[in-house]
Amino acid sequence: MFQNTKCECGHQNHVGTVLCESCGKPLMQETLVTDEPLEMRYDGVARRSQKANPNLIDRIWNFFSSVKIAVYLIVITFVGASLGTIYPQESTFISGDFSTYYEDNYGTPGKIYQALGLSHTYESWWFITLLVMIGTSLVICSLDRVLPLYRALKKQQIRKHLSFIKRQRVAYEAVVDQPGAFVDRLAEQLKRKRYRVHKDKDGLALLAEKNRFSRWGPYINHIGLIVFLLAVLARGVPAWHMDSYITAPHGEAVPIPDTNYYLKNEQFTVDYYADDELPEALKGTMRAKKYETQAVLYACTASCDDPAAEPELTELKRHDILVNHPLEYEGMSIYQFDFDDTPKLKAVRPVLVDKQTGERYGPFELSMTEPETSYALGPYTLELRQQFMEFAIGDDGNPTTLSREPNAPAFFFLLKGPGLDEAGETYLYFPREVDKLRFSQDRINGDIADRFEIIVGTMENVELTEPTSFLNVRVDKAMPYVWVGAGISMLGLVLGFYWQHRRVWLRFDADRLSLGAHTNKNWYGMRGDVASAMQHAGITVEPKSLDNGGKNL
Repeated sequence: MFQNTKCECGHQNHVGTVLCESCGKPLMQETLVTDEPLEMRYDGVARRSQKANPNLIDRIWNFFSSVKIAVYLIVITFVGASLGTIYPQESTFISGDFSTYYEDNYGTPGKIYQALGLSHTYESWWFITLLVMIGTSLVICSLDRVLPLYRALKKQQIRKHLSFIKRQRVAYEAVVDQPGAFVDRLAEQLKRKRYRVHKDKDGLALLAEKNRFSRWGPYINHIGLIVFLLAVLARGVPAWHMDSYITAPHGEAVPIPDTNYYLKNEQFTVDYYADDELPEALKGTMRAKKYETQAVLYACTASCDDPAAEPELTELKRHDILVNHPLEYEGMSIYQFDFDDTPKLKAVRPVLVDKQTGERYGPFELSMTEPETSYALGPYTLELRQQFMEFAIGDDGNPTTLSREPNAPAFFFLLKGPGLDEAGETYLYFPREVDKLRFSQDRINGDIADRFEIIVGTMENVELTEPTSFLNVRVDKAMPYVWVGAGISMLGLVLGFYWQHRRVWLRFDADRLSLGAHTNKNWYGMRGDVASAMQHAGITVEPKSLDNGGKNL
């Protein structure tokens, strides 16, 4: 059915408008049969969320425009975020196998925690969906309110409808001599209080307004929150965010994951506190005072993904990386995270000894990380079959390794040569026998150990690693936008908290004065402004007497 929304003042309002956008006259039937103060939220303008007979799109719009729904979404997100803090997130660890970590460390609750996906809460689909829904709600809530409010405030009429003025929470009526002179005096007083004053052509109606900008505070806050949420979501884009760890052994150029950069640890140094520099409880312990990596950053220009070829590197930057003094290059920061100065085997130069003849063959260069597949030692040949960096026997009874570090390296060789089977004999060699009781080299090798032995001899034939530097590589292109969003949001909060939008309407009908005033908060201040201005204009009135049934806020 067609609904006529044209006001008697001639302004054509949108369907659903409660108060005429121009003169303020109540338009809805239920607002005409009462003398209660008017509901001035959004100045009575029509909003899409109040549309009659909504379609599917309107229903979706209504859902996200609801402040109640927004609060529910925020509460659910806070609860979800708090669940992610019960146990450490997987992303907080440098590396590791998390299949049994939570169960091993936290028991059945930890197993359930991981099974529910809470060990990676902040990267989960449901948490990201909640953030997207909050952002959608902020956008729709703002559009549903700010556009109609802007339209209403922009089209304000100076001479408001009499019922609009009388039904304000701050209102006053009286008979006044010389109406024109009174309007001039009141206008001057309101200007002194920093109101912007507008009068109609005959000078018998007035609109005074100040701090309208504060009405946009909540919506500026929403814009800041939207920018903040978009920046947080952008951190899920690989090119925008990286937080990884690299191990940089001395003298090696190691690749930085997911980039074409390499980092070389040219020299690592660490200084320790002397005993007289430590408190009594820590004396006799090794405490690092300063540790730094003399680093060189390279860009790979060729053969970057070819494991058989040496990558071609171009030097980009040199920097001594200290704690809180990272190497920074084009948005990438490399921090000193930790170090390991425990000497580890890097290479040995052992010899093959024939126990029956006393002959020695070798030495040969055996690297712990990149051994050759075959070694020719006189008439004998050693063929590498398997390598274990930290030798152990698994639950299935087969050899396995416990880590990638050469803590207890072991090499399975096939020994071929004169006096041996044509297929060769297996020989297990431990460059460093850590657990001789469980893993004795001679006992494992059996009969072949009675004839042959691989020994290092002296420490001159042992090469140990230099201290290893552990570095944290971070890229966070979204962080500036996080701060921008936070700054915009704070600006909106300041505008909304520290200023109030205040308006005063006045009209004369012959010698009859009708005055009304409204503010979005701080009614004491509003009444005080009106009472003070009227007193200086020639009418003395108590501020409390101006209250027209409104709340004493």
